Amino acid sequence: MVSRLVLILGDQLSPDIAALKQADKARDVVVMAEVSDEASYVQHHPKKIALIFAAMRKFAARLREDGWDLRYTELDDTQNAGSIVGELLRRAEETGASEVIATEPGEWRLIEALNDAPLTVTQHEDDRFLASHAMFEGWAKGRKALRMEYFYREMRRKTGLLMEGDQPAGGQWNFDHDNRKPAPDSVTHSGPMQFTPDAETEAVLDLVEARFGNSFGVLRPFDYAVEPGQAKRALSHFIKYALPKFGDFQDAMLDDNRFLYHSVISPYIHIGLLDPLEVCRAAEEAWKDGDAPINAVEGFIRQIIGWREYIRGIYFHEGAEYTRRNGLNHQRKLPGFFWDAETDMRCVARTVEQTRDEAYAHHIQRLMVTGNFALLAGINPAEVHEWYLRVYLDAFEWVEAPNVIGMSQFADGGVIASKPYVSSGNYINKMADYCKSCRYKVKDKTGEDACPFNLLYWHFMERHRERFENNPRMAQMYRTFDRMDAERRETVLREAEAFLDRMSKGERV
Repeated sequence: MVSRLVLILGDQLSPDIAALKQADKARDVVVMAEVSDEASYVQHHPKKIALIFAAMRKFAARLREDGWDLRYTELDDTQNAGSIVGELLRRAEETGASEVIATEPGEWRLIEALNDAPLTVTQHEDDRFLASHAMFEGWAKGRKALRMEYFYREMRRKTGLLMEGDQPAGGQWNFDHDNRKPAPDSVTHSGPMQFTPDAETEAVLDLVEARFGNSFGVLRPFDYAVEPGQAKRALSHFIKYALPKFGDFQDAMLDDNRFLYHSVISPYIHIGLLDPLEVCRAAEEAWKDGDAPINAVEGFIRQIIGWREYIRGIYFHEGAEYTRRNGLNHQRKLPGFFWDAETDMRCVARTVEQTRDEAYAHHIQRLMVTGNFALLAGINPAEVHEWYLRVYLDAFEWVEAPNVIGMSQFADGGVIASKPYVSSGNYINKMADYCKSCRYKVKDKTGEDACPFNLLYWHFMERHRERFENNPRMAQMYRTFDRMDAERRETVLREAEAFLDRMSKGERV
């Protein structure tokens, strides 16, 4: 008699996942399923669907080799129930089991679906994360502001990474001031390691192409890792060839180079192909061996044990309604050029094109190009949230939503950020070479050739003056605007309004 069903989701592909640790190989049955509900609750990038399905099939094979009784449902199986709960009910009827062991999903939507299932479902916390819910709540309790920097220091102490006794290695907690160099003239790194799909992955690609061929995004070529061995090779490749310069240029952007010195391993960590602590230790070892400078290693480690863990903590701390927040009451529709790249703004067009082709853009492209534009233009954060969730390979709601709703769009009212991340075209021009090939002129503040970021920056500041004028980090910019002569201020705001009107009408901007 089967004891229980053990649910494994597509982003839980770790052999020591909590549900498997609680299971009995002799009696329990593992359930994995490629279901249409998960593939289409938003219209995901086809590369993302392919990555997850291919990695699921590889993981299922390893579980079978390890002796587990596994029931796996492929997407085109005629008996496929179409949802996770539906598949659990089908397998429960098939096996006679009435209890389910699960690892807590990374989305409230699925957590609630499992809670509402007509089965006894026990959800165990996902302990692949270094900060448990209890640890984060303990850290957050009583704090007026939940700032990542202070959480990060706790994580450094907890893990011992880059620590010398109770002090940070190098005498400081972060080296951000060393990690903001503008785009280099050339990049010596060839990019992340690429992998040729085997026959099994090619079958998945054919399936995804047939079922999701109309989704935003280019499926082929597909060259991502789909199993742990490949992911570890990708990590080693990054540490050897890119990590030494990652810190210097992690915020830089280049028109003709999509990856610079970035690792592109976040999808592998998120779905379980790489262990986050092992990744950090590998980077730390490179510093200890003298193969990478501390500013690069610290900046990389901070993204994982600092930002990644912090963002996950915020998602669960703030609750299921977090994605519906709209603290600035932005209501404008997402413009069509977020899908077709048909805009004269070179930075936005190139970022969207890259996103379409690779299902990837690095954090500054997301924050200071597409995110910055959406915030300046007053786009509804729910639409911005859905766009990011749809288009990126590493977008799972627990990590995507706080980054977009909080960090990028300031829609949570300041839970994550102390001020909105907005800038004029000057920041993009400093960190990238997009402006050199743009129809607009970044140096023009008004007129038909003025960079839209310049116009929209002041429009954003003025329409939210009551809220931000007394923010210590923004007061100087209001004083700058107020020193402009009245006619110039009126021109800036009028031209910004005209731009937004053309954009809302669907005209090319």
